[in-house]
Order: sequence, then structure tokens, then C-alpha cells
Amino acid sequence: MDMGRESRWEKDAMTVEIGFALVTAVALAAAVFAVFLALVLAFDISDAVRKGMLVGGALLGATAGVWRLVRVLLRFDQQRRMSR
Repeated sequence: MDMGRESRWEKDAMTVEIGFALVTAVALAAAVFAVFLALVLAFDISDAVRKGMLVGGALLGATAGVWRLVRVLLRFDQQRRMSR
């Protein structure tokens, strides 16, 4: 086997890790947005505040999701480099 190439096991592990990172990032983003949505539904607030909270929840959820995605993939890369 060529030393510069990744083995099939390494490629499969990377694919699984990417899938895990994506699923957990989406779940975290949805959970953060759900908190804001629950607050909007639970309290009687004006339309402007409602819209602002939903936009803020979407932005915070997206930020948390991207943070999770990057964190998982960087951790995987760091562990992969340490094992070599």
C-alpha cells in the first residue's frame, strides 16, 4: 500500500465522523431554535419582538450548529494526527 494514501478503514472512519458531526450539529441547532420558539409560543409578545426572537433563535442555532460541526471535525483530525 502507498504510504501517502489513506486506508479504507481511515476513509470509512472519516465518513462516519462527518455524518456524526452533521447530525449532532443539526440537532443542536434545532434544540437552540426550539427554545426560542417555545418562549415565543409561551408568552404573549408583540409581533416585532416575536420576529426578532425567532430570527435571533435561528442565528444562534445556526452558530451553535456550525460551532459543533467544526469542533467535532477538528477533534477527529487531532486524534487522527496523534495516532500516526
